[in-house]
Amino acid sequence: MKTGAQCIIDGLKRQGVKTIFGLPGGSVLDIFSELYHSSLEFVLVRHEQGAAHMADGYARATGKVGCCLVTSGPGATNTVTGLATAAMDGIPMVCISGQVPSSMIGNDAFQEADTTGITRAVTKHNYLVRNVDDLPRTIAEAFYVARSGKPGPVLIDVPKDVQRASTDKTTPKELSFRGYRPAFEGNSKQIARLAEAINKAARPLLYVGGGVIAGDASRELTALARKARIPVTTTLMGLGAFPETDPLSLRMLGMHGSVAANRAVSECDLLISVGARFDDRVTGKISEFATAAKKAHIDIDPSSIDKSVTVDIPVVGHAKPVLQKLLPLVDKGGHREWLASVNAWMKEFPFSYDTKSSQLLPQYVIEQVYELTRGKAIITTEVGQHQMWAAHFFKYTKPRTFLSSGGLGTMGYGLPAAIGAQFGKRDALVVDIGGDGSTQMNFQELVVAVEHDLPIKVVILNNGHLGMVRQWQEMFYKGEYSASVLKTTGRNRVENIPDRKPGQYLPDFVKLAEAHGAVGMRVTRQSEVKSALKKAFSTPRPVVLDCVVSENANVYPMVPPGASLIEMVHSMA
Repeated sequence: MKTGAQCIIDGLKRQGVKTIFGLPGGSVLDIFSELYHSSLEFVLVRHEQGAAHMADGYARATGKVGCCLVTSGPGATNTVTGLATAAMDGIPMVCISGQVPSSMIGNDAFQEADTTGITRAVTKHNYLVRNVDDLPRTIAEAFYVARSGKPGPVLIDVPKDVQRASTDKTTPKELSFRGYRPAFEGNSKQIARLAEAINKAARPLLYVGGGVIAGDASRELTALARKARIPVTTTLMGLGAFPETDPLSLRMLGMHGSVAANRAVSECDLLISVGARFDDRVTGKISEFATAAKKAHIDIDPSSIDKSVTVDIPVVGHAKPVLQKLLPLVDKGGHREWLASVNAWMKEFPFSYDTKSSQLLPQYVIEQVYELTRGKAIITTEVGQHQMWAAHFFKYTKPRTFLSSGGLGTMGYGLPAAIGAQFGKRDALVVDIGGDGSTQMNFQELVVAVEHDLPIKVVILNNGHLGMVRQWQEMFYKGEYSASVLKTTGRNRVENIPDRKPGQYLPDFVKLAEAHGAVGMRVTRQSEVKSALKKAFSTPRPVVLDCVVSENANVYPMVPPGASLIEMVHSMA
């Protein structure tokens, strides 16, 4: 006989869990009592949102299911943003939340919340365990659902009395689900149709998303592109699925994609989407998206097929086996004229910035991070301008090296995700590239890195603004910077802040880093960047590097909202 709490710990071990992120509370103390005597590594966070993002970062960096453990009520509701982030990007995660005793559910008990109701829209599946006999099976099911098909987060809500009750039930040897049988191999006839279309196409293009990384299919994708000589463009979530140093790479497409990638989408005669979902940031104006192309879509998730863009050749299946079947059916490609065109666009319109500027530009900082690491780092980001610059000026050559919130666009993601990634990849250099706005949203988690001797590096591109909001206000709202200025201004009250004058930045990130026990550094000139980064990368402790950059730098290229991909703004104007 085992208690429910013991079943949870045993179930996690059976699933191969080594590290759990979370925060205790009254409704999960029985689980924490068992955790105290177990071999599992528990990481005490400072906010449950941080726990969810750490589990997410761990999952993205390792390919394993991330795990977090929180209490009832606010503990569970604080994970909602993290669960939604993982759900939008298809990240495998299991969150275990405590719940008030079964007899008190529905009575507005202390720290009670309808956790399964609240999280239903932001999880792939969730459970409220009413009977302790169901716990062993539920845990096994949750991990299976999280990692199978299109991956996603699963929540298990466990009332306190269920944790204390005893059962003799064990984990079942086999799992079966009514109505849940993800297609894996892909239909052979559809794969043959796609191969025929590839062999006939004059201007084919591979459009690659995060599904290739989630499906461990980067090797097969690369082999297909090189054999058939097909240029490749990736989504933000697909960065690293195909090496961006390869001559066939057109880099990222979409709203802030490369000119070459967006022109190629508009002029190709066959668009092959692999593990991508035709989201709005990629397509721009849908009625003008890839109008000259026949469209194929390989995806594990049948609900993604024809969801926003009608396709001609759907293939429902796991990217890896589908590409393995497709590869021998395609001919060795030439496409000399097509490749000459896209390569000319790449040379004419590279990602660029004003290299002659006397100001410290954010693009330069990221460029130096790339050069000094030689591209061998795991990059996490917050969300905003710096996220796009991290996509532009760092070239990704391997999967699971770019971790960022894509679909939900979650500010505050990068720092805890970097911590999660470092737990999963102890020997890797992990660098969080953030802005001064979003970095503050979960800065409290820096102390976790300090406590666990995790040498993460946080590079803040500090422009005194919510940068992407400011850029949109400049371009589309007559330069009316409403609530986007973070530095002190003439309208701020500063007389009660010692040594603070209008125009100065708040907070002081160097002092803030030092208060958490990390190393704090600051650069304000271009000449200081390289030596500061070298020092940060060689320091075996968490480091926060505050880079005070130009306030007016904008992200280009850019497709204005509602415009087509060929209506890009790609100048420095």
